[in-house]
Amino acid sequence: MGIEEKLPSGVLLTTVEGVAGYMRKASFWPATFGLACCAIEMMTSGGPKYDLARFGMEVFRASPRQADLMIVAGRVSQKMAPVLRQIYDQMPEPKWVLAMGVCASSGGMFNNYAIVQGVDHVVPVDMYLPGCPPRPEMLIDAILKLHDQVQHAKLGKNRREEIVQQEGDALRALPTSEMKGLLR
Repeated sequence: MGIEEKLPSGVLLTTVEGVAGYMRKASFWPATFGLACCAIEMMTSGGPKYDLARFGMEVFRASPRQADLMIVAGRVSQKMAPVLRQIYDQMPEPKWVLAMGVCASSGGMFNNYAIVQGVDHVVPVDMYLPGCPPRPEMLIDAILKLHDQVQHAKLGKNRREEIVQQEGDALRALPTSEMKGLLR
């Protein structure tokens, strides 16, 4: 006989992590950080046709101190990298980063000294969105996947343990050059 059978009907049982995750995912405030052609698609997703307001993202914040999601849309130059990092550091915790487009994810077609070959060299990235440029529907899909990731994130001591576990898994992973698969 469990606790569910002792309680009257209509009582909802959950955890603090579950409630906090639900509230966090429902109230993303993205920072505006459009650097190239992907920024046009990011702006389009906030317009009336795609309406990011349905997901609690009514206003793109101009101040990093009011934002908790940074969407890096476009290529990041070496000169812009310190500015990107400064804005990321000014954002309050918890914060997330979405790399929008192939240029932000891996440098894209700009394989030269002036462009950072992936924004993950500057800030930790939580979600990668491929495409050149990715459509607004793809951005909304990536945001919804990030919502799911945020809702199931741990809090406090559990979060620190989860981060240590993920870092250990990353360190034990095979280098890409040693991986075997369909393309090798």
